[in-house]
Amino acid sequence: MSTATDTQLLRVQAIRWQAQGICSYELVDPEGHALKPFEAGAHVDVHLPGGVVRSYSLAGDPSDTSHWLLGVLLEAKSRGGSSALHHKVRVGDLLQVGAARNAFPLASAAQHSILIAGGIGITPLKAMAHTLQAAGASFELHYCARSPGHVAFMKELQALVPQAHLHFHFDGGEPGKGLDIAGLLKVAAPNTHVYYCGPVGFMNACAQASEHWPQEAVHSEHFKAPEPKATDLPDGAFEVHLVKSGETIQVGPDQTIVRAIELTGRRVSTSCLSGLCGACKVEYVDGEVDHRDYILSDEEKTHCLTVCVSRAKGKTLSLNL
Repeated sequence: MSTATDTQLLRVQAIRWQAQGICSYELVDPEGHALKPFEAGAHVDVHLPGGVVRSYSLAGDPSDTSHWLLGVLLEAKSRGGSSALHHKVRVGDLLQVGAARNAFPLASAAQHSILIAGGIGITPLKAMAHTLQAAGASFELHYCARSPGHVAFMKELQALVPQAHLHFHFDGGEPGKGLDIAGLLKVAAPNTHVYYCGPVGFMNACAQASEHWPQEAVHSEHFKAPEPKATDLPDGAFEVHLVKSGETIQVGPDQTIVRAIELTGRRVSTSCLSGLCGACKVEYVDGEVDHRDYILSDEEKTHCLTVCVSRAKGKTLSLNL
């Protein structure tokens, strides 16, 4: 679980309009020091005016430690994150930014990579393109958007990705007129990996189109949690035992674990509150977990959970808190 000590104070060096509703934010160390390297696909938690914390993918070149680059879409129904960045943050402001975390890494053994971006989902895939191009690796990038005016980082992408491997797909707001994702992924080519990121409908289309691919060859990152299924809804109260403090707390049927913990006066680091970022990941030592996140690996799920969405399948859980 991340803490305040994991954050660093960074200055907003530049804000640039990138596309319809999208701005980029260039963050630097106030003293001019190099920033820590990160891997393509990584994201960071940004502490914003108003006290909200949101996760954003790093869109820059991972080999360039002079700055970190974010690309942020102003959401029509913003819960405070994108609105704060677009309307309250200015060049010169200082922001607390968490350490880079990566739950969407490139597969080192891939002979070819297919990158598919929907709208603002280009941000982690752009960093991947930097890494793949620098390594001389085989890849192609497909960018789905409403129109050319909705494409972020267009000039940078055109300079970065060879023309034959960069494909823009414009649907005019009608998804059926854009990229034929099912056609693109019809054949599960050997030693090929697929990466996709974008809005919910796009994610569902990519998931359906890649169902016949080997599970280990398909990688995705959600910016928004999918609509919950009926079976995903809270299904009863349970107890959470906090091993370190020795306290037992009750979690109601319509209450998250993190909220129950906060009501005891404890602070738990959170960001997305949707199981997408891993900011609230903690270890569990006993109990059967109903994992409802979209970020933990199968290995992590054997000993960790996200307290913002996960629940107990039984009556109790013991957490390493």
